[in-house]
Amino acid sequence: MITIGAVAYDPKVVTIWDGFGAWLGRRGLPVSYVLYRTYEEQVDALLDGHVDVAWNSPLAWLETERRARAAGETAIGFAMRDTDRDLTSLVLVADDGPVRSVGDLRGQRVAVGAFDSPQATLIPLLLLQEAGLVCNDDFEVVPFDVLPGKHGDHVGGERDAVKALVRGDVAAACLLDANQLAFGREGTLPAGKGRVVARTAPFDHCLFTAIAGRGDEDVARLRMLLLSMDWADAEVRPLLEMEGLRKWCDGRTTGFGQLGRAIDSLPFRGAEAVRAFVDRT
Repeated sequence: MITIGAVAYDPKVVTIWDGFGAWLGRRGLPVSYVLYRTYEEQVDALLDGHVDVAWNSPLAWLETERRARAAGETAIGFAMRDTDRDLTSLVLVADDGPVRSVGDLRGQRVAVGAFDSPQATLIPLLLLQEAGLVCNDDFEVVPFDVLPGKHGDHVGGERDAVKALVRGDVAAACLLDANQLAFGREGTLPAGKGRVVARTAPFDHCLFTAIAGRGDEDVARLRMLLLSMDWADAEVRPLLEMEGLRKWCDGRTTGFGQLGRAIDSLPFRGAEAVRAFVDRT
């Protein structure tokens, strides 16, 4: 039996892990899973040995890696979705507005998602900082803290930031590239209402995490079975669709540099809470 930790950011999470667990069990790997309210709780559970592996957000991966290293252990990222690789976030402005460059955001209001969202807050604000704009000094950060603790998995804050841009309440909104398309399809972002003024460098997102030396054989078996899931398999395809991927890939840990810099350097309300979370020992 291997126990998986996941965060309940949406009711569909139960369907997803019931289905994945049954599929894995029929292939010789009995699975149980535990759902957590927040990633903070899930990271504690993994480090304390209450679960064997955790389906972690980028922020939860960095906390796990840092805390494990401080304790003399090694965190391993062993699998991720194809859709977790090489993502970018955008700073979106009104198409007919006065902002034509990042520098034009000086003195303006910039909407972001939840304070702990890598994609809609931390990484895009790092982009602005590295372009020479200091949060809440050169521009005002306007957060939409929907379900903090979920690390932006629930995109409600991101959606609210875009709504604020459409209403004209803010000069810019930060969001994941793919969500610009999704918000356009659902009508949140009408055609012609948004223009990209800045784009981050690529980064990676969620990561299956384990601690080296704890059930290594079962973790290797789980990784092998995840990577064997086939989009053409009618049984598993609906689950892959719900979880937002076409195939599982090897985990990699090289795509979190921007997030690490954001955690360590951003001076805005909420950054202190993020640092306190990631740097707990």
